Amino acid sequence: MKIYLAIFTLVLSIISPITNATKAHSSKADLILFNGKIYTVNEQQPWAEAVAVKDGEIIAVGDFKKIKSLVGKQTKQQNLHGQMLLPGFIDSHAHPVMGGAYVRSLSLDSFANPEHWLKQVSEYAKQKPDDKVLFGYGFLASAFGPEGPTAAMLDSVVSDRPVYLMDEGFHGAWGNTKALELLNIDKNTPDLEPGFSYYKRDKNGNPTGYFLEEAATAAIAELGIVTVDSVALGTSDIIKIMNSYGITSVFDAGALEGSDMQIDVLDRIVEQGDMTIRMKASHMASTAEQADTAIKATLHKRAISKRDMYHINMLKIMNDGTIEGKTAGMFEDYQGEPGNKGENVFSQAQMNKMIAQASAENIDVHIHALGERAISETLNAIELVRKSPGDAKSTSRYTICHIQVMTDDDIQRFAKLDVIAQSTPLWASFDEFGKEFVSDDQFSRYFRFNSLKKAGVKMSFGSDFPASGAGTLGMSPMFNMEVGATRQTPEQENAPIQPGKHERLDIATLIKGYTLDGAYQLHMEAETGSIEVGKKADFVILDQNLFEVDKYDIHKVNVVETILGGNTVYSATK
Repeated sequence: MKIYLAIFTLVLSIISPITNATKAHSSKADLILFNGKIYTVNEQQPWAEAVAVKDGEIIAVGDFKKIKSLVGKQTKQQNLHGQMLLPGFIDSHAHPVMGGAYVRSLSLDSFANPEHWLKQVSEYAKQKPDDKVLFGYGFLASAFGPEGPTAAMLDSVVSDRPVYLMDEGFHGAWGNTKALELLNIDKNTPDLEPGFSYYKRDKNGNPTGYFLEEAATAAIAELGIVTVDSVALGTSDIIKIMNSYGITSVFDAGALEGSDMQIDVLDRIVEQGDMTIRMKASHMASTAEQADTAIKATLHKRAISKRDMYHINMLKIMNDGTIEGKTAGMFEDYQGEPGNKGENVFSQAQMNKMIAQASAENIDVHIHALGERAISETLNAIELVRKSPGDAKSTSRYTICHIQVMTDDDIQRFAKLDVIAQSTPLWASFDEFGKEFVSDDQFSRYFRFNSLKKAGVKMSFGSDFPASGAGTLGMSPMFNMEVGATRQTPEQENAPIQPGKHERLDIATLIKGYTLDGAYQLHMEAETGSIEVGKKADFVILDQNLFEVDKYDIHKVNVVETILGGNTVYSATK
């Protein structure tokens, strides 16, 4: 009898999954998409003829004839007419809440020059006669040379009201004399952190109007231009723009001056019905003093912010600055500045402690490390954790973002330590101004995307908006993918190629970085990032097949429709 019972149990265990699978597919689909170039980003089934959706999830992928059996009276059948269907794009590093404070302000053309920016400021002042403070972003600090921009330059076009502009990387700011007066910044004002967060000064010690790092961002709050209402309004705008570029998920890499209102802003957007994007967000530590409180603050936000469409559950660490600000941590002196190798925000001991504490609490960590020394020291901290007894039990994932200048050895360490490399492909276009600040060797080691790919490193891509350097266009995955494939500026005839040419990426890797590897970074690969049964029905429909488009025409590919959970959140025809 026991033998028969055992056999019956075994047979039942074999039959049960088949029965469950049949039940799962017995109900009719809400939506079926077919007759297109359906690229799944699933290595086991890269291409499919059709996809079926039920209750916001994918219930079938594959042969159209078989999927037609799921058609019911209420099923919407969407003929793609040969267009391309992909998983919804994932922006793996942006600042939608911080950007919400800026998206309705003056957006400078980062590819222009100081003369053009001054004209833009002058025109904006005429358009905004009632604004007490004129605010904007997007200038390229390196275009002004080693001394940076000055208040006198802005005074020449606007002298009656404060003007305050953030640079394209949001690590520096440019203010006129009225802004300095409003902020009470003069010769006697101490720097926040000499050599890193400071006010650029002339030979007499007077502030010139160029603010660096925390000195730049701290001033925004003092100017009184950021409120919950204004940020929520702007962030809703950004989400809509992201949807129009095919983006269905985003990682908020820090709200900066909006940090205190972060949850209020996001809840306001949810209440308004404007949260048409899946968002993972972070608590950011950007000063050495925050090292001791970073983990506690992240745990607090993780506990109180869990919502259906967003969750603040990661730690963002700002470990250095930028090349143009000469604050990125390097192994050799910046050109023309003996003794200046840039500054890391946190000591090696502080980094080691924060990474170890995050690992113990299963917190994912996202670290800004742009210079070669900052990258190396960050990897040192991760390596210590990887060697610790508790690492096998931890679910923490580590991402180093921006990664502008990197050594050969550290490329291999990314792979060895299972660290995600995150960056913005747009920045890999030729940097004619930044070239003057670094050695030829360092310049040849910019954005080593293909080397990372060959080493087997997971790469994720995002815009860093509003610090992308191309206004809202910087959010476009297509615009970014073209630069990643060419290392040249789009629509500039015979544009110079950023060294090295061998670091150009293939389109499949770029797509994966904007989908499945982005989902992995967000710890969401079980939910999204590829078109597979059981995942969310998050899609983007393009008017052309990215695999068939010339690499210099990728930026011309248009988003036809963006679908989130089976529902259209953007349509080019509406």
